[in-house]
Amino acid sequence: MFILLSVAIAPALALLSYFYLRKEIAKEPSKLLLHSFIYGAILTFPILFIQHVIEEEELFSSLFIHQALITSALEEFFKWLILVIAIYKHIEFDDPYDGILYGASVALGFATVENILFLLNFGMDAAFMRALLPVSSHALFGVVMGYYLGRAKFAASKKAKNEIMYAFIASFVLHTIYNSILIIKGLELLLIVPFMLFLWLFGLSKAKKAHILSRHKRMEQHEYFIGEEI
Repeated sequence: MFILLSVAIAPALALLSYFYLRKEIAKEPSKLLLHSFIYGAILTFPILFIQHVIEEEELFSSLFIHQALITSALEEFFKWLILVIAIYKHIEFDDPYDGILYGASVALGFATVENILFLLNFGMDAAFMRALLPVSSHALFGVVMGYYLGRAKFAASKKAKNEIMYAFIASFVLHTIYNSILIIKGLELLLIVPFMLFLWLFGLSKAKKAHILSRHKRMEQHEYFIGEEI
């Protein structure tokens, strides 16, 4: 059991450590980062319950609607909701790049519990593929979501509302494409590899842009900073 839990948790911790170590200003890991991981982990159970009810009641006959649209919408909406309600206005969310960290943390909390439950049911044969696909994809969906929330946090009020919506829409669209690929029997492996490469490049580009926003914010706080004339 200990080995299984270690294998299930290790990919999430590795990915979260990777994005944390990319933060340019070194700080001790905050309690909020741990809390956001726990929130994501707890989210797994209501989401799985809703998905179970949908399956048992056979509410959707179309596999695409059920697996690609509804599953993606449920998972990304609840992660987005937790970030907006519990994280967004917190005092420790004080840097645009923090959005990347908290978004990835919530997503990886969810992915970790999902991974544990999967490996308990099906064994460790799929552990490597689970680390490469579901766990890393959830992390990158969270990175994209967190990027837009980081932009929103330090934007004007009207623009912030749009960025908050983009946070959900962008992660939902990416998740829908990912799930859609996995239900295309016979072509899923051929299509998922280029998509995952794209997803990593896209996620890392958002992390880079978040760093640029963070640098600009630190410059604005400098006593000799002169803002651009409008």
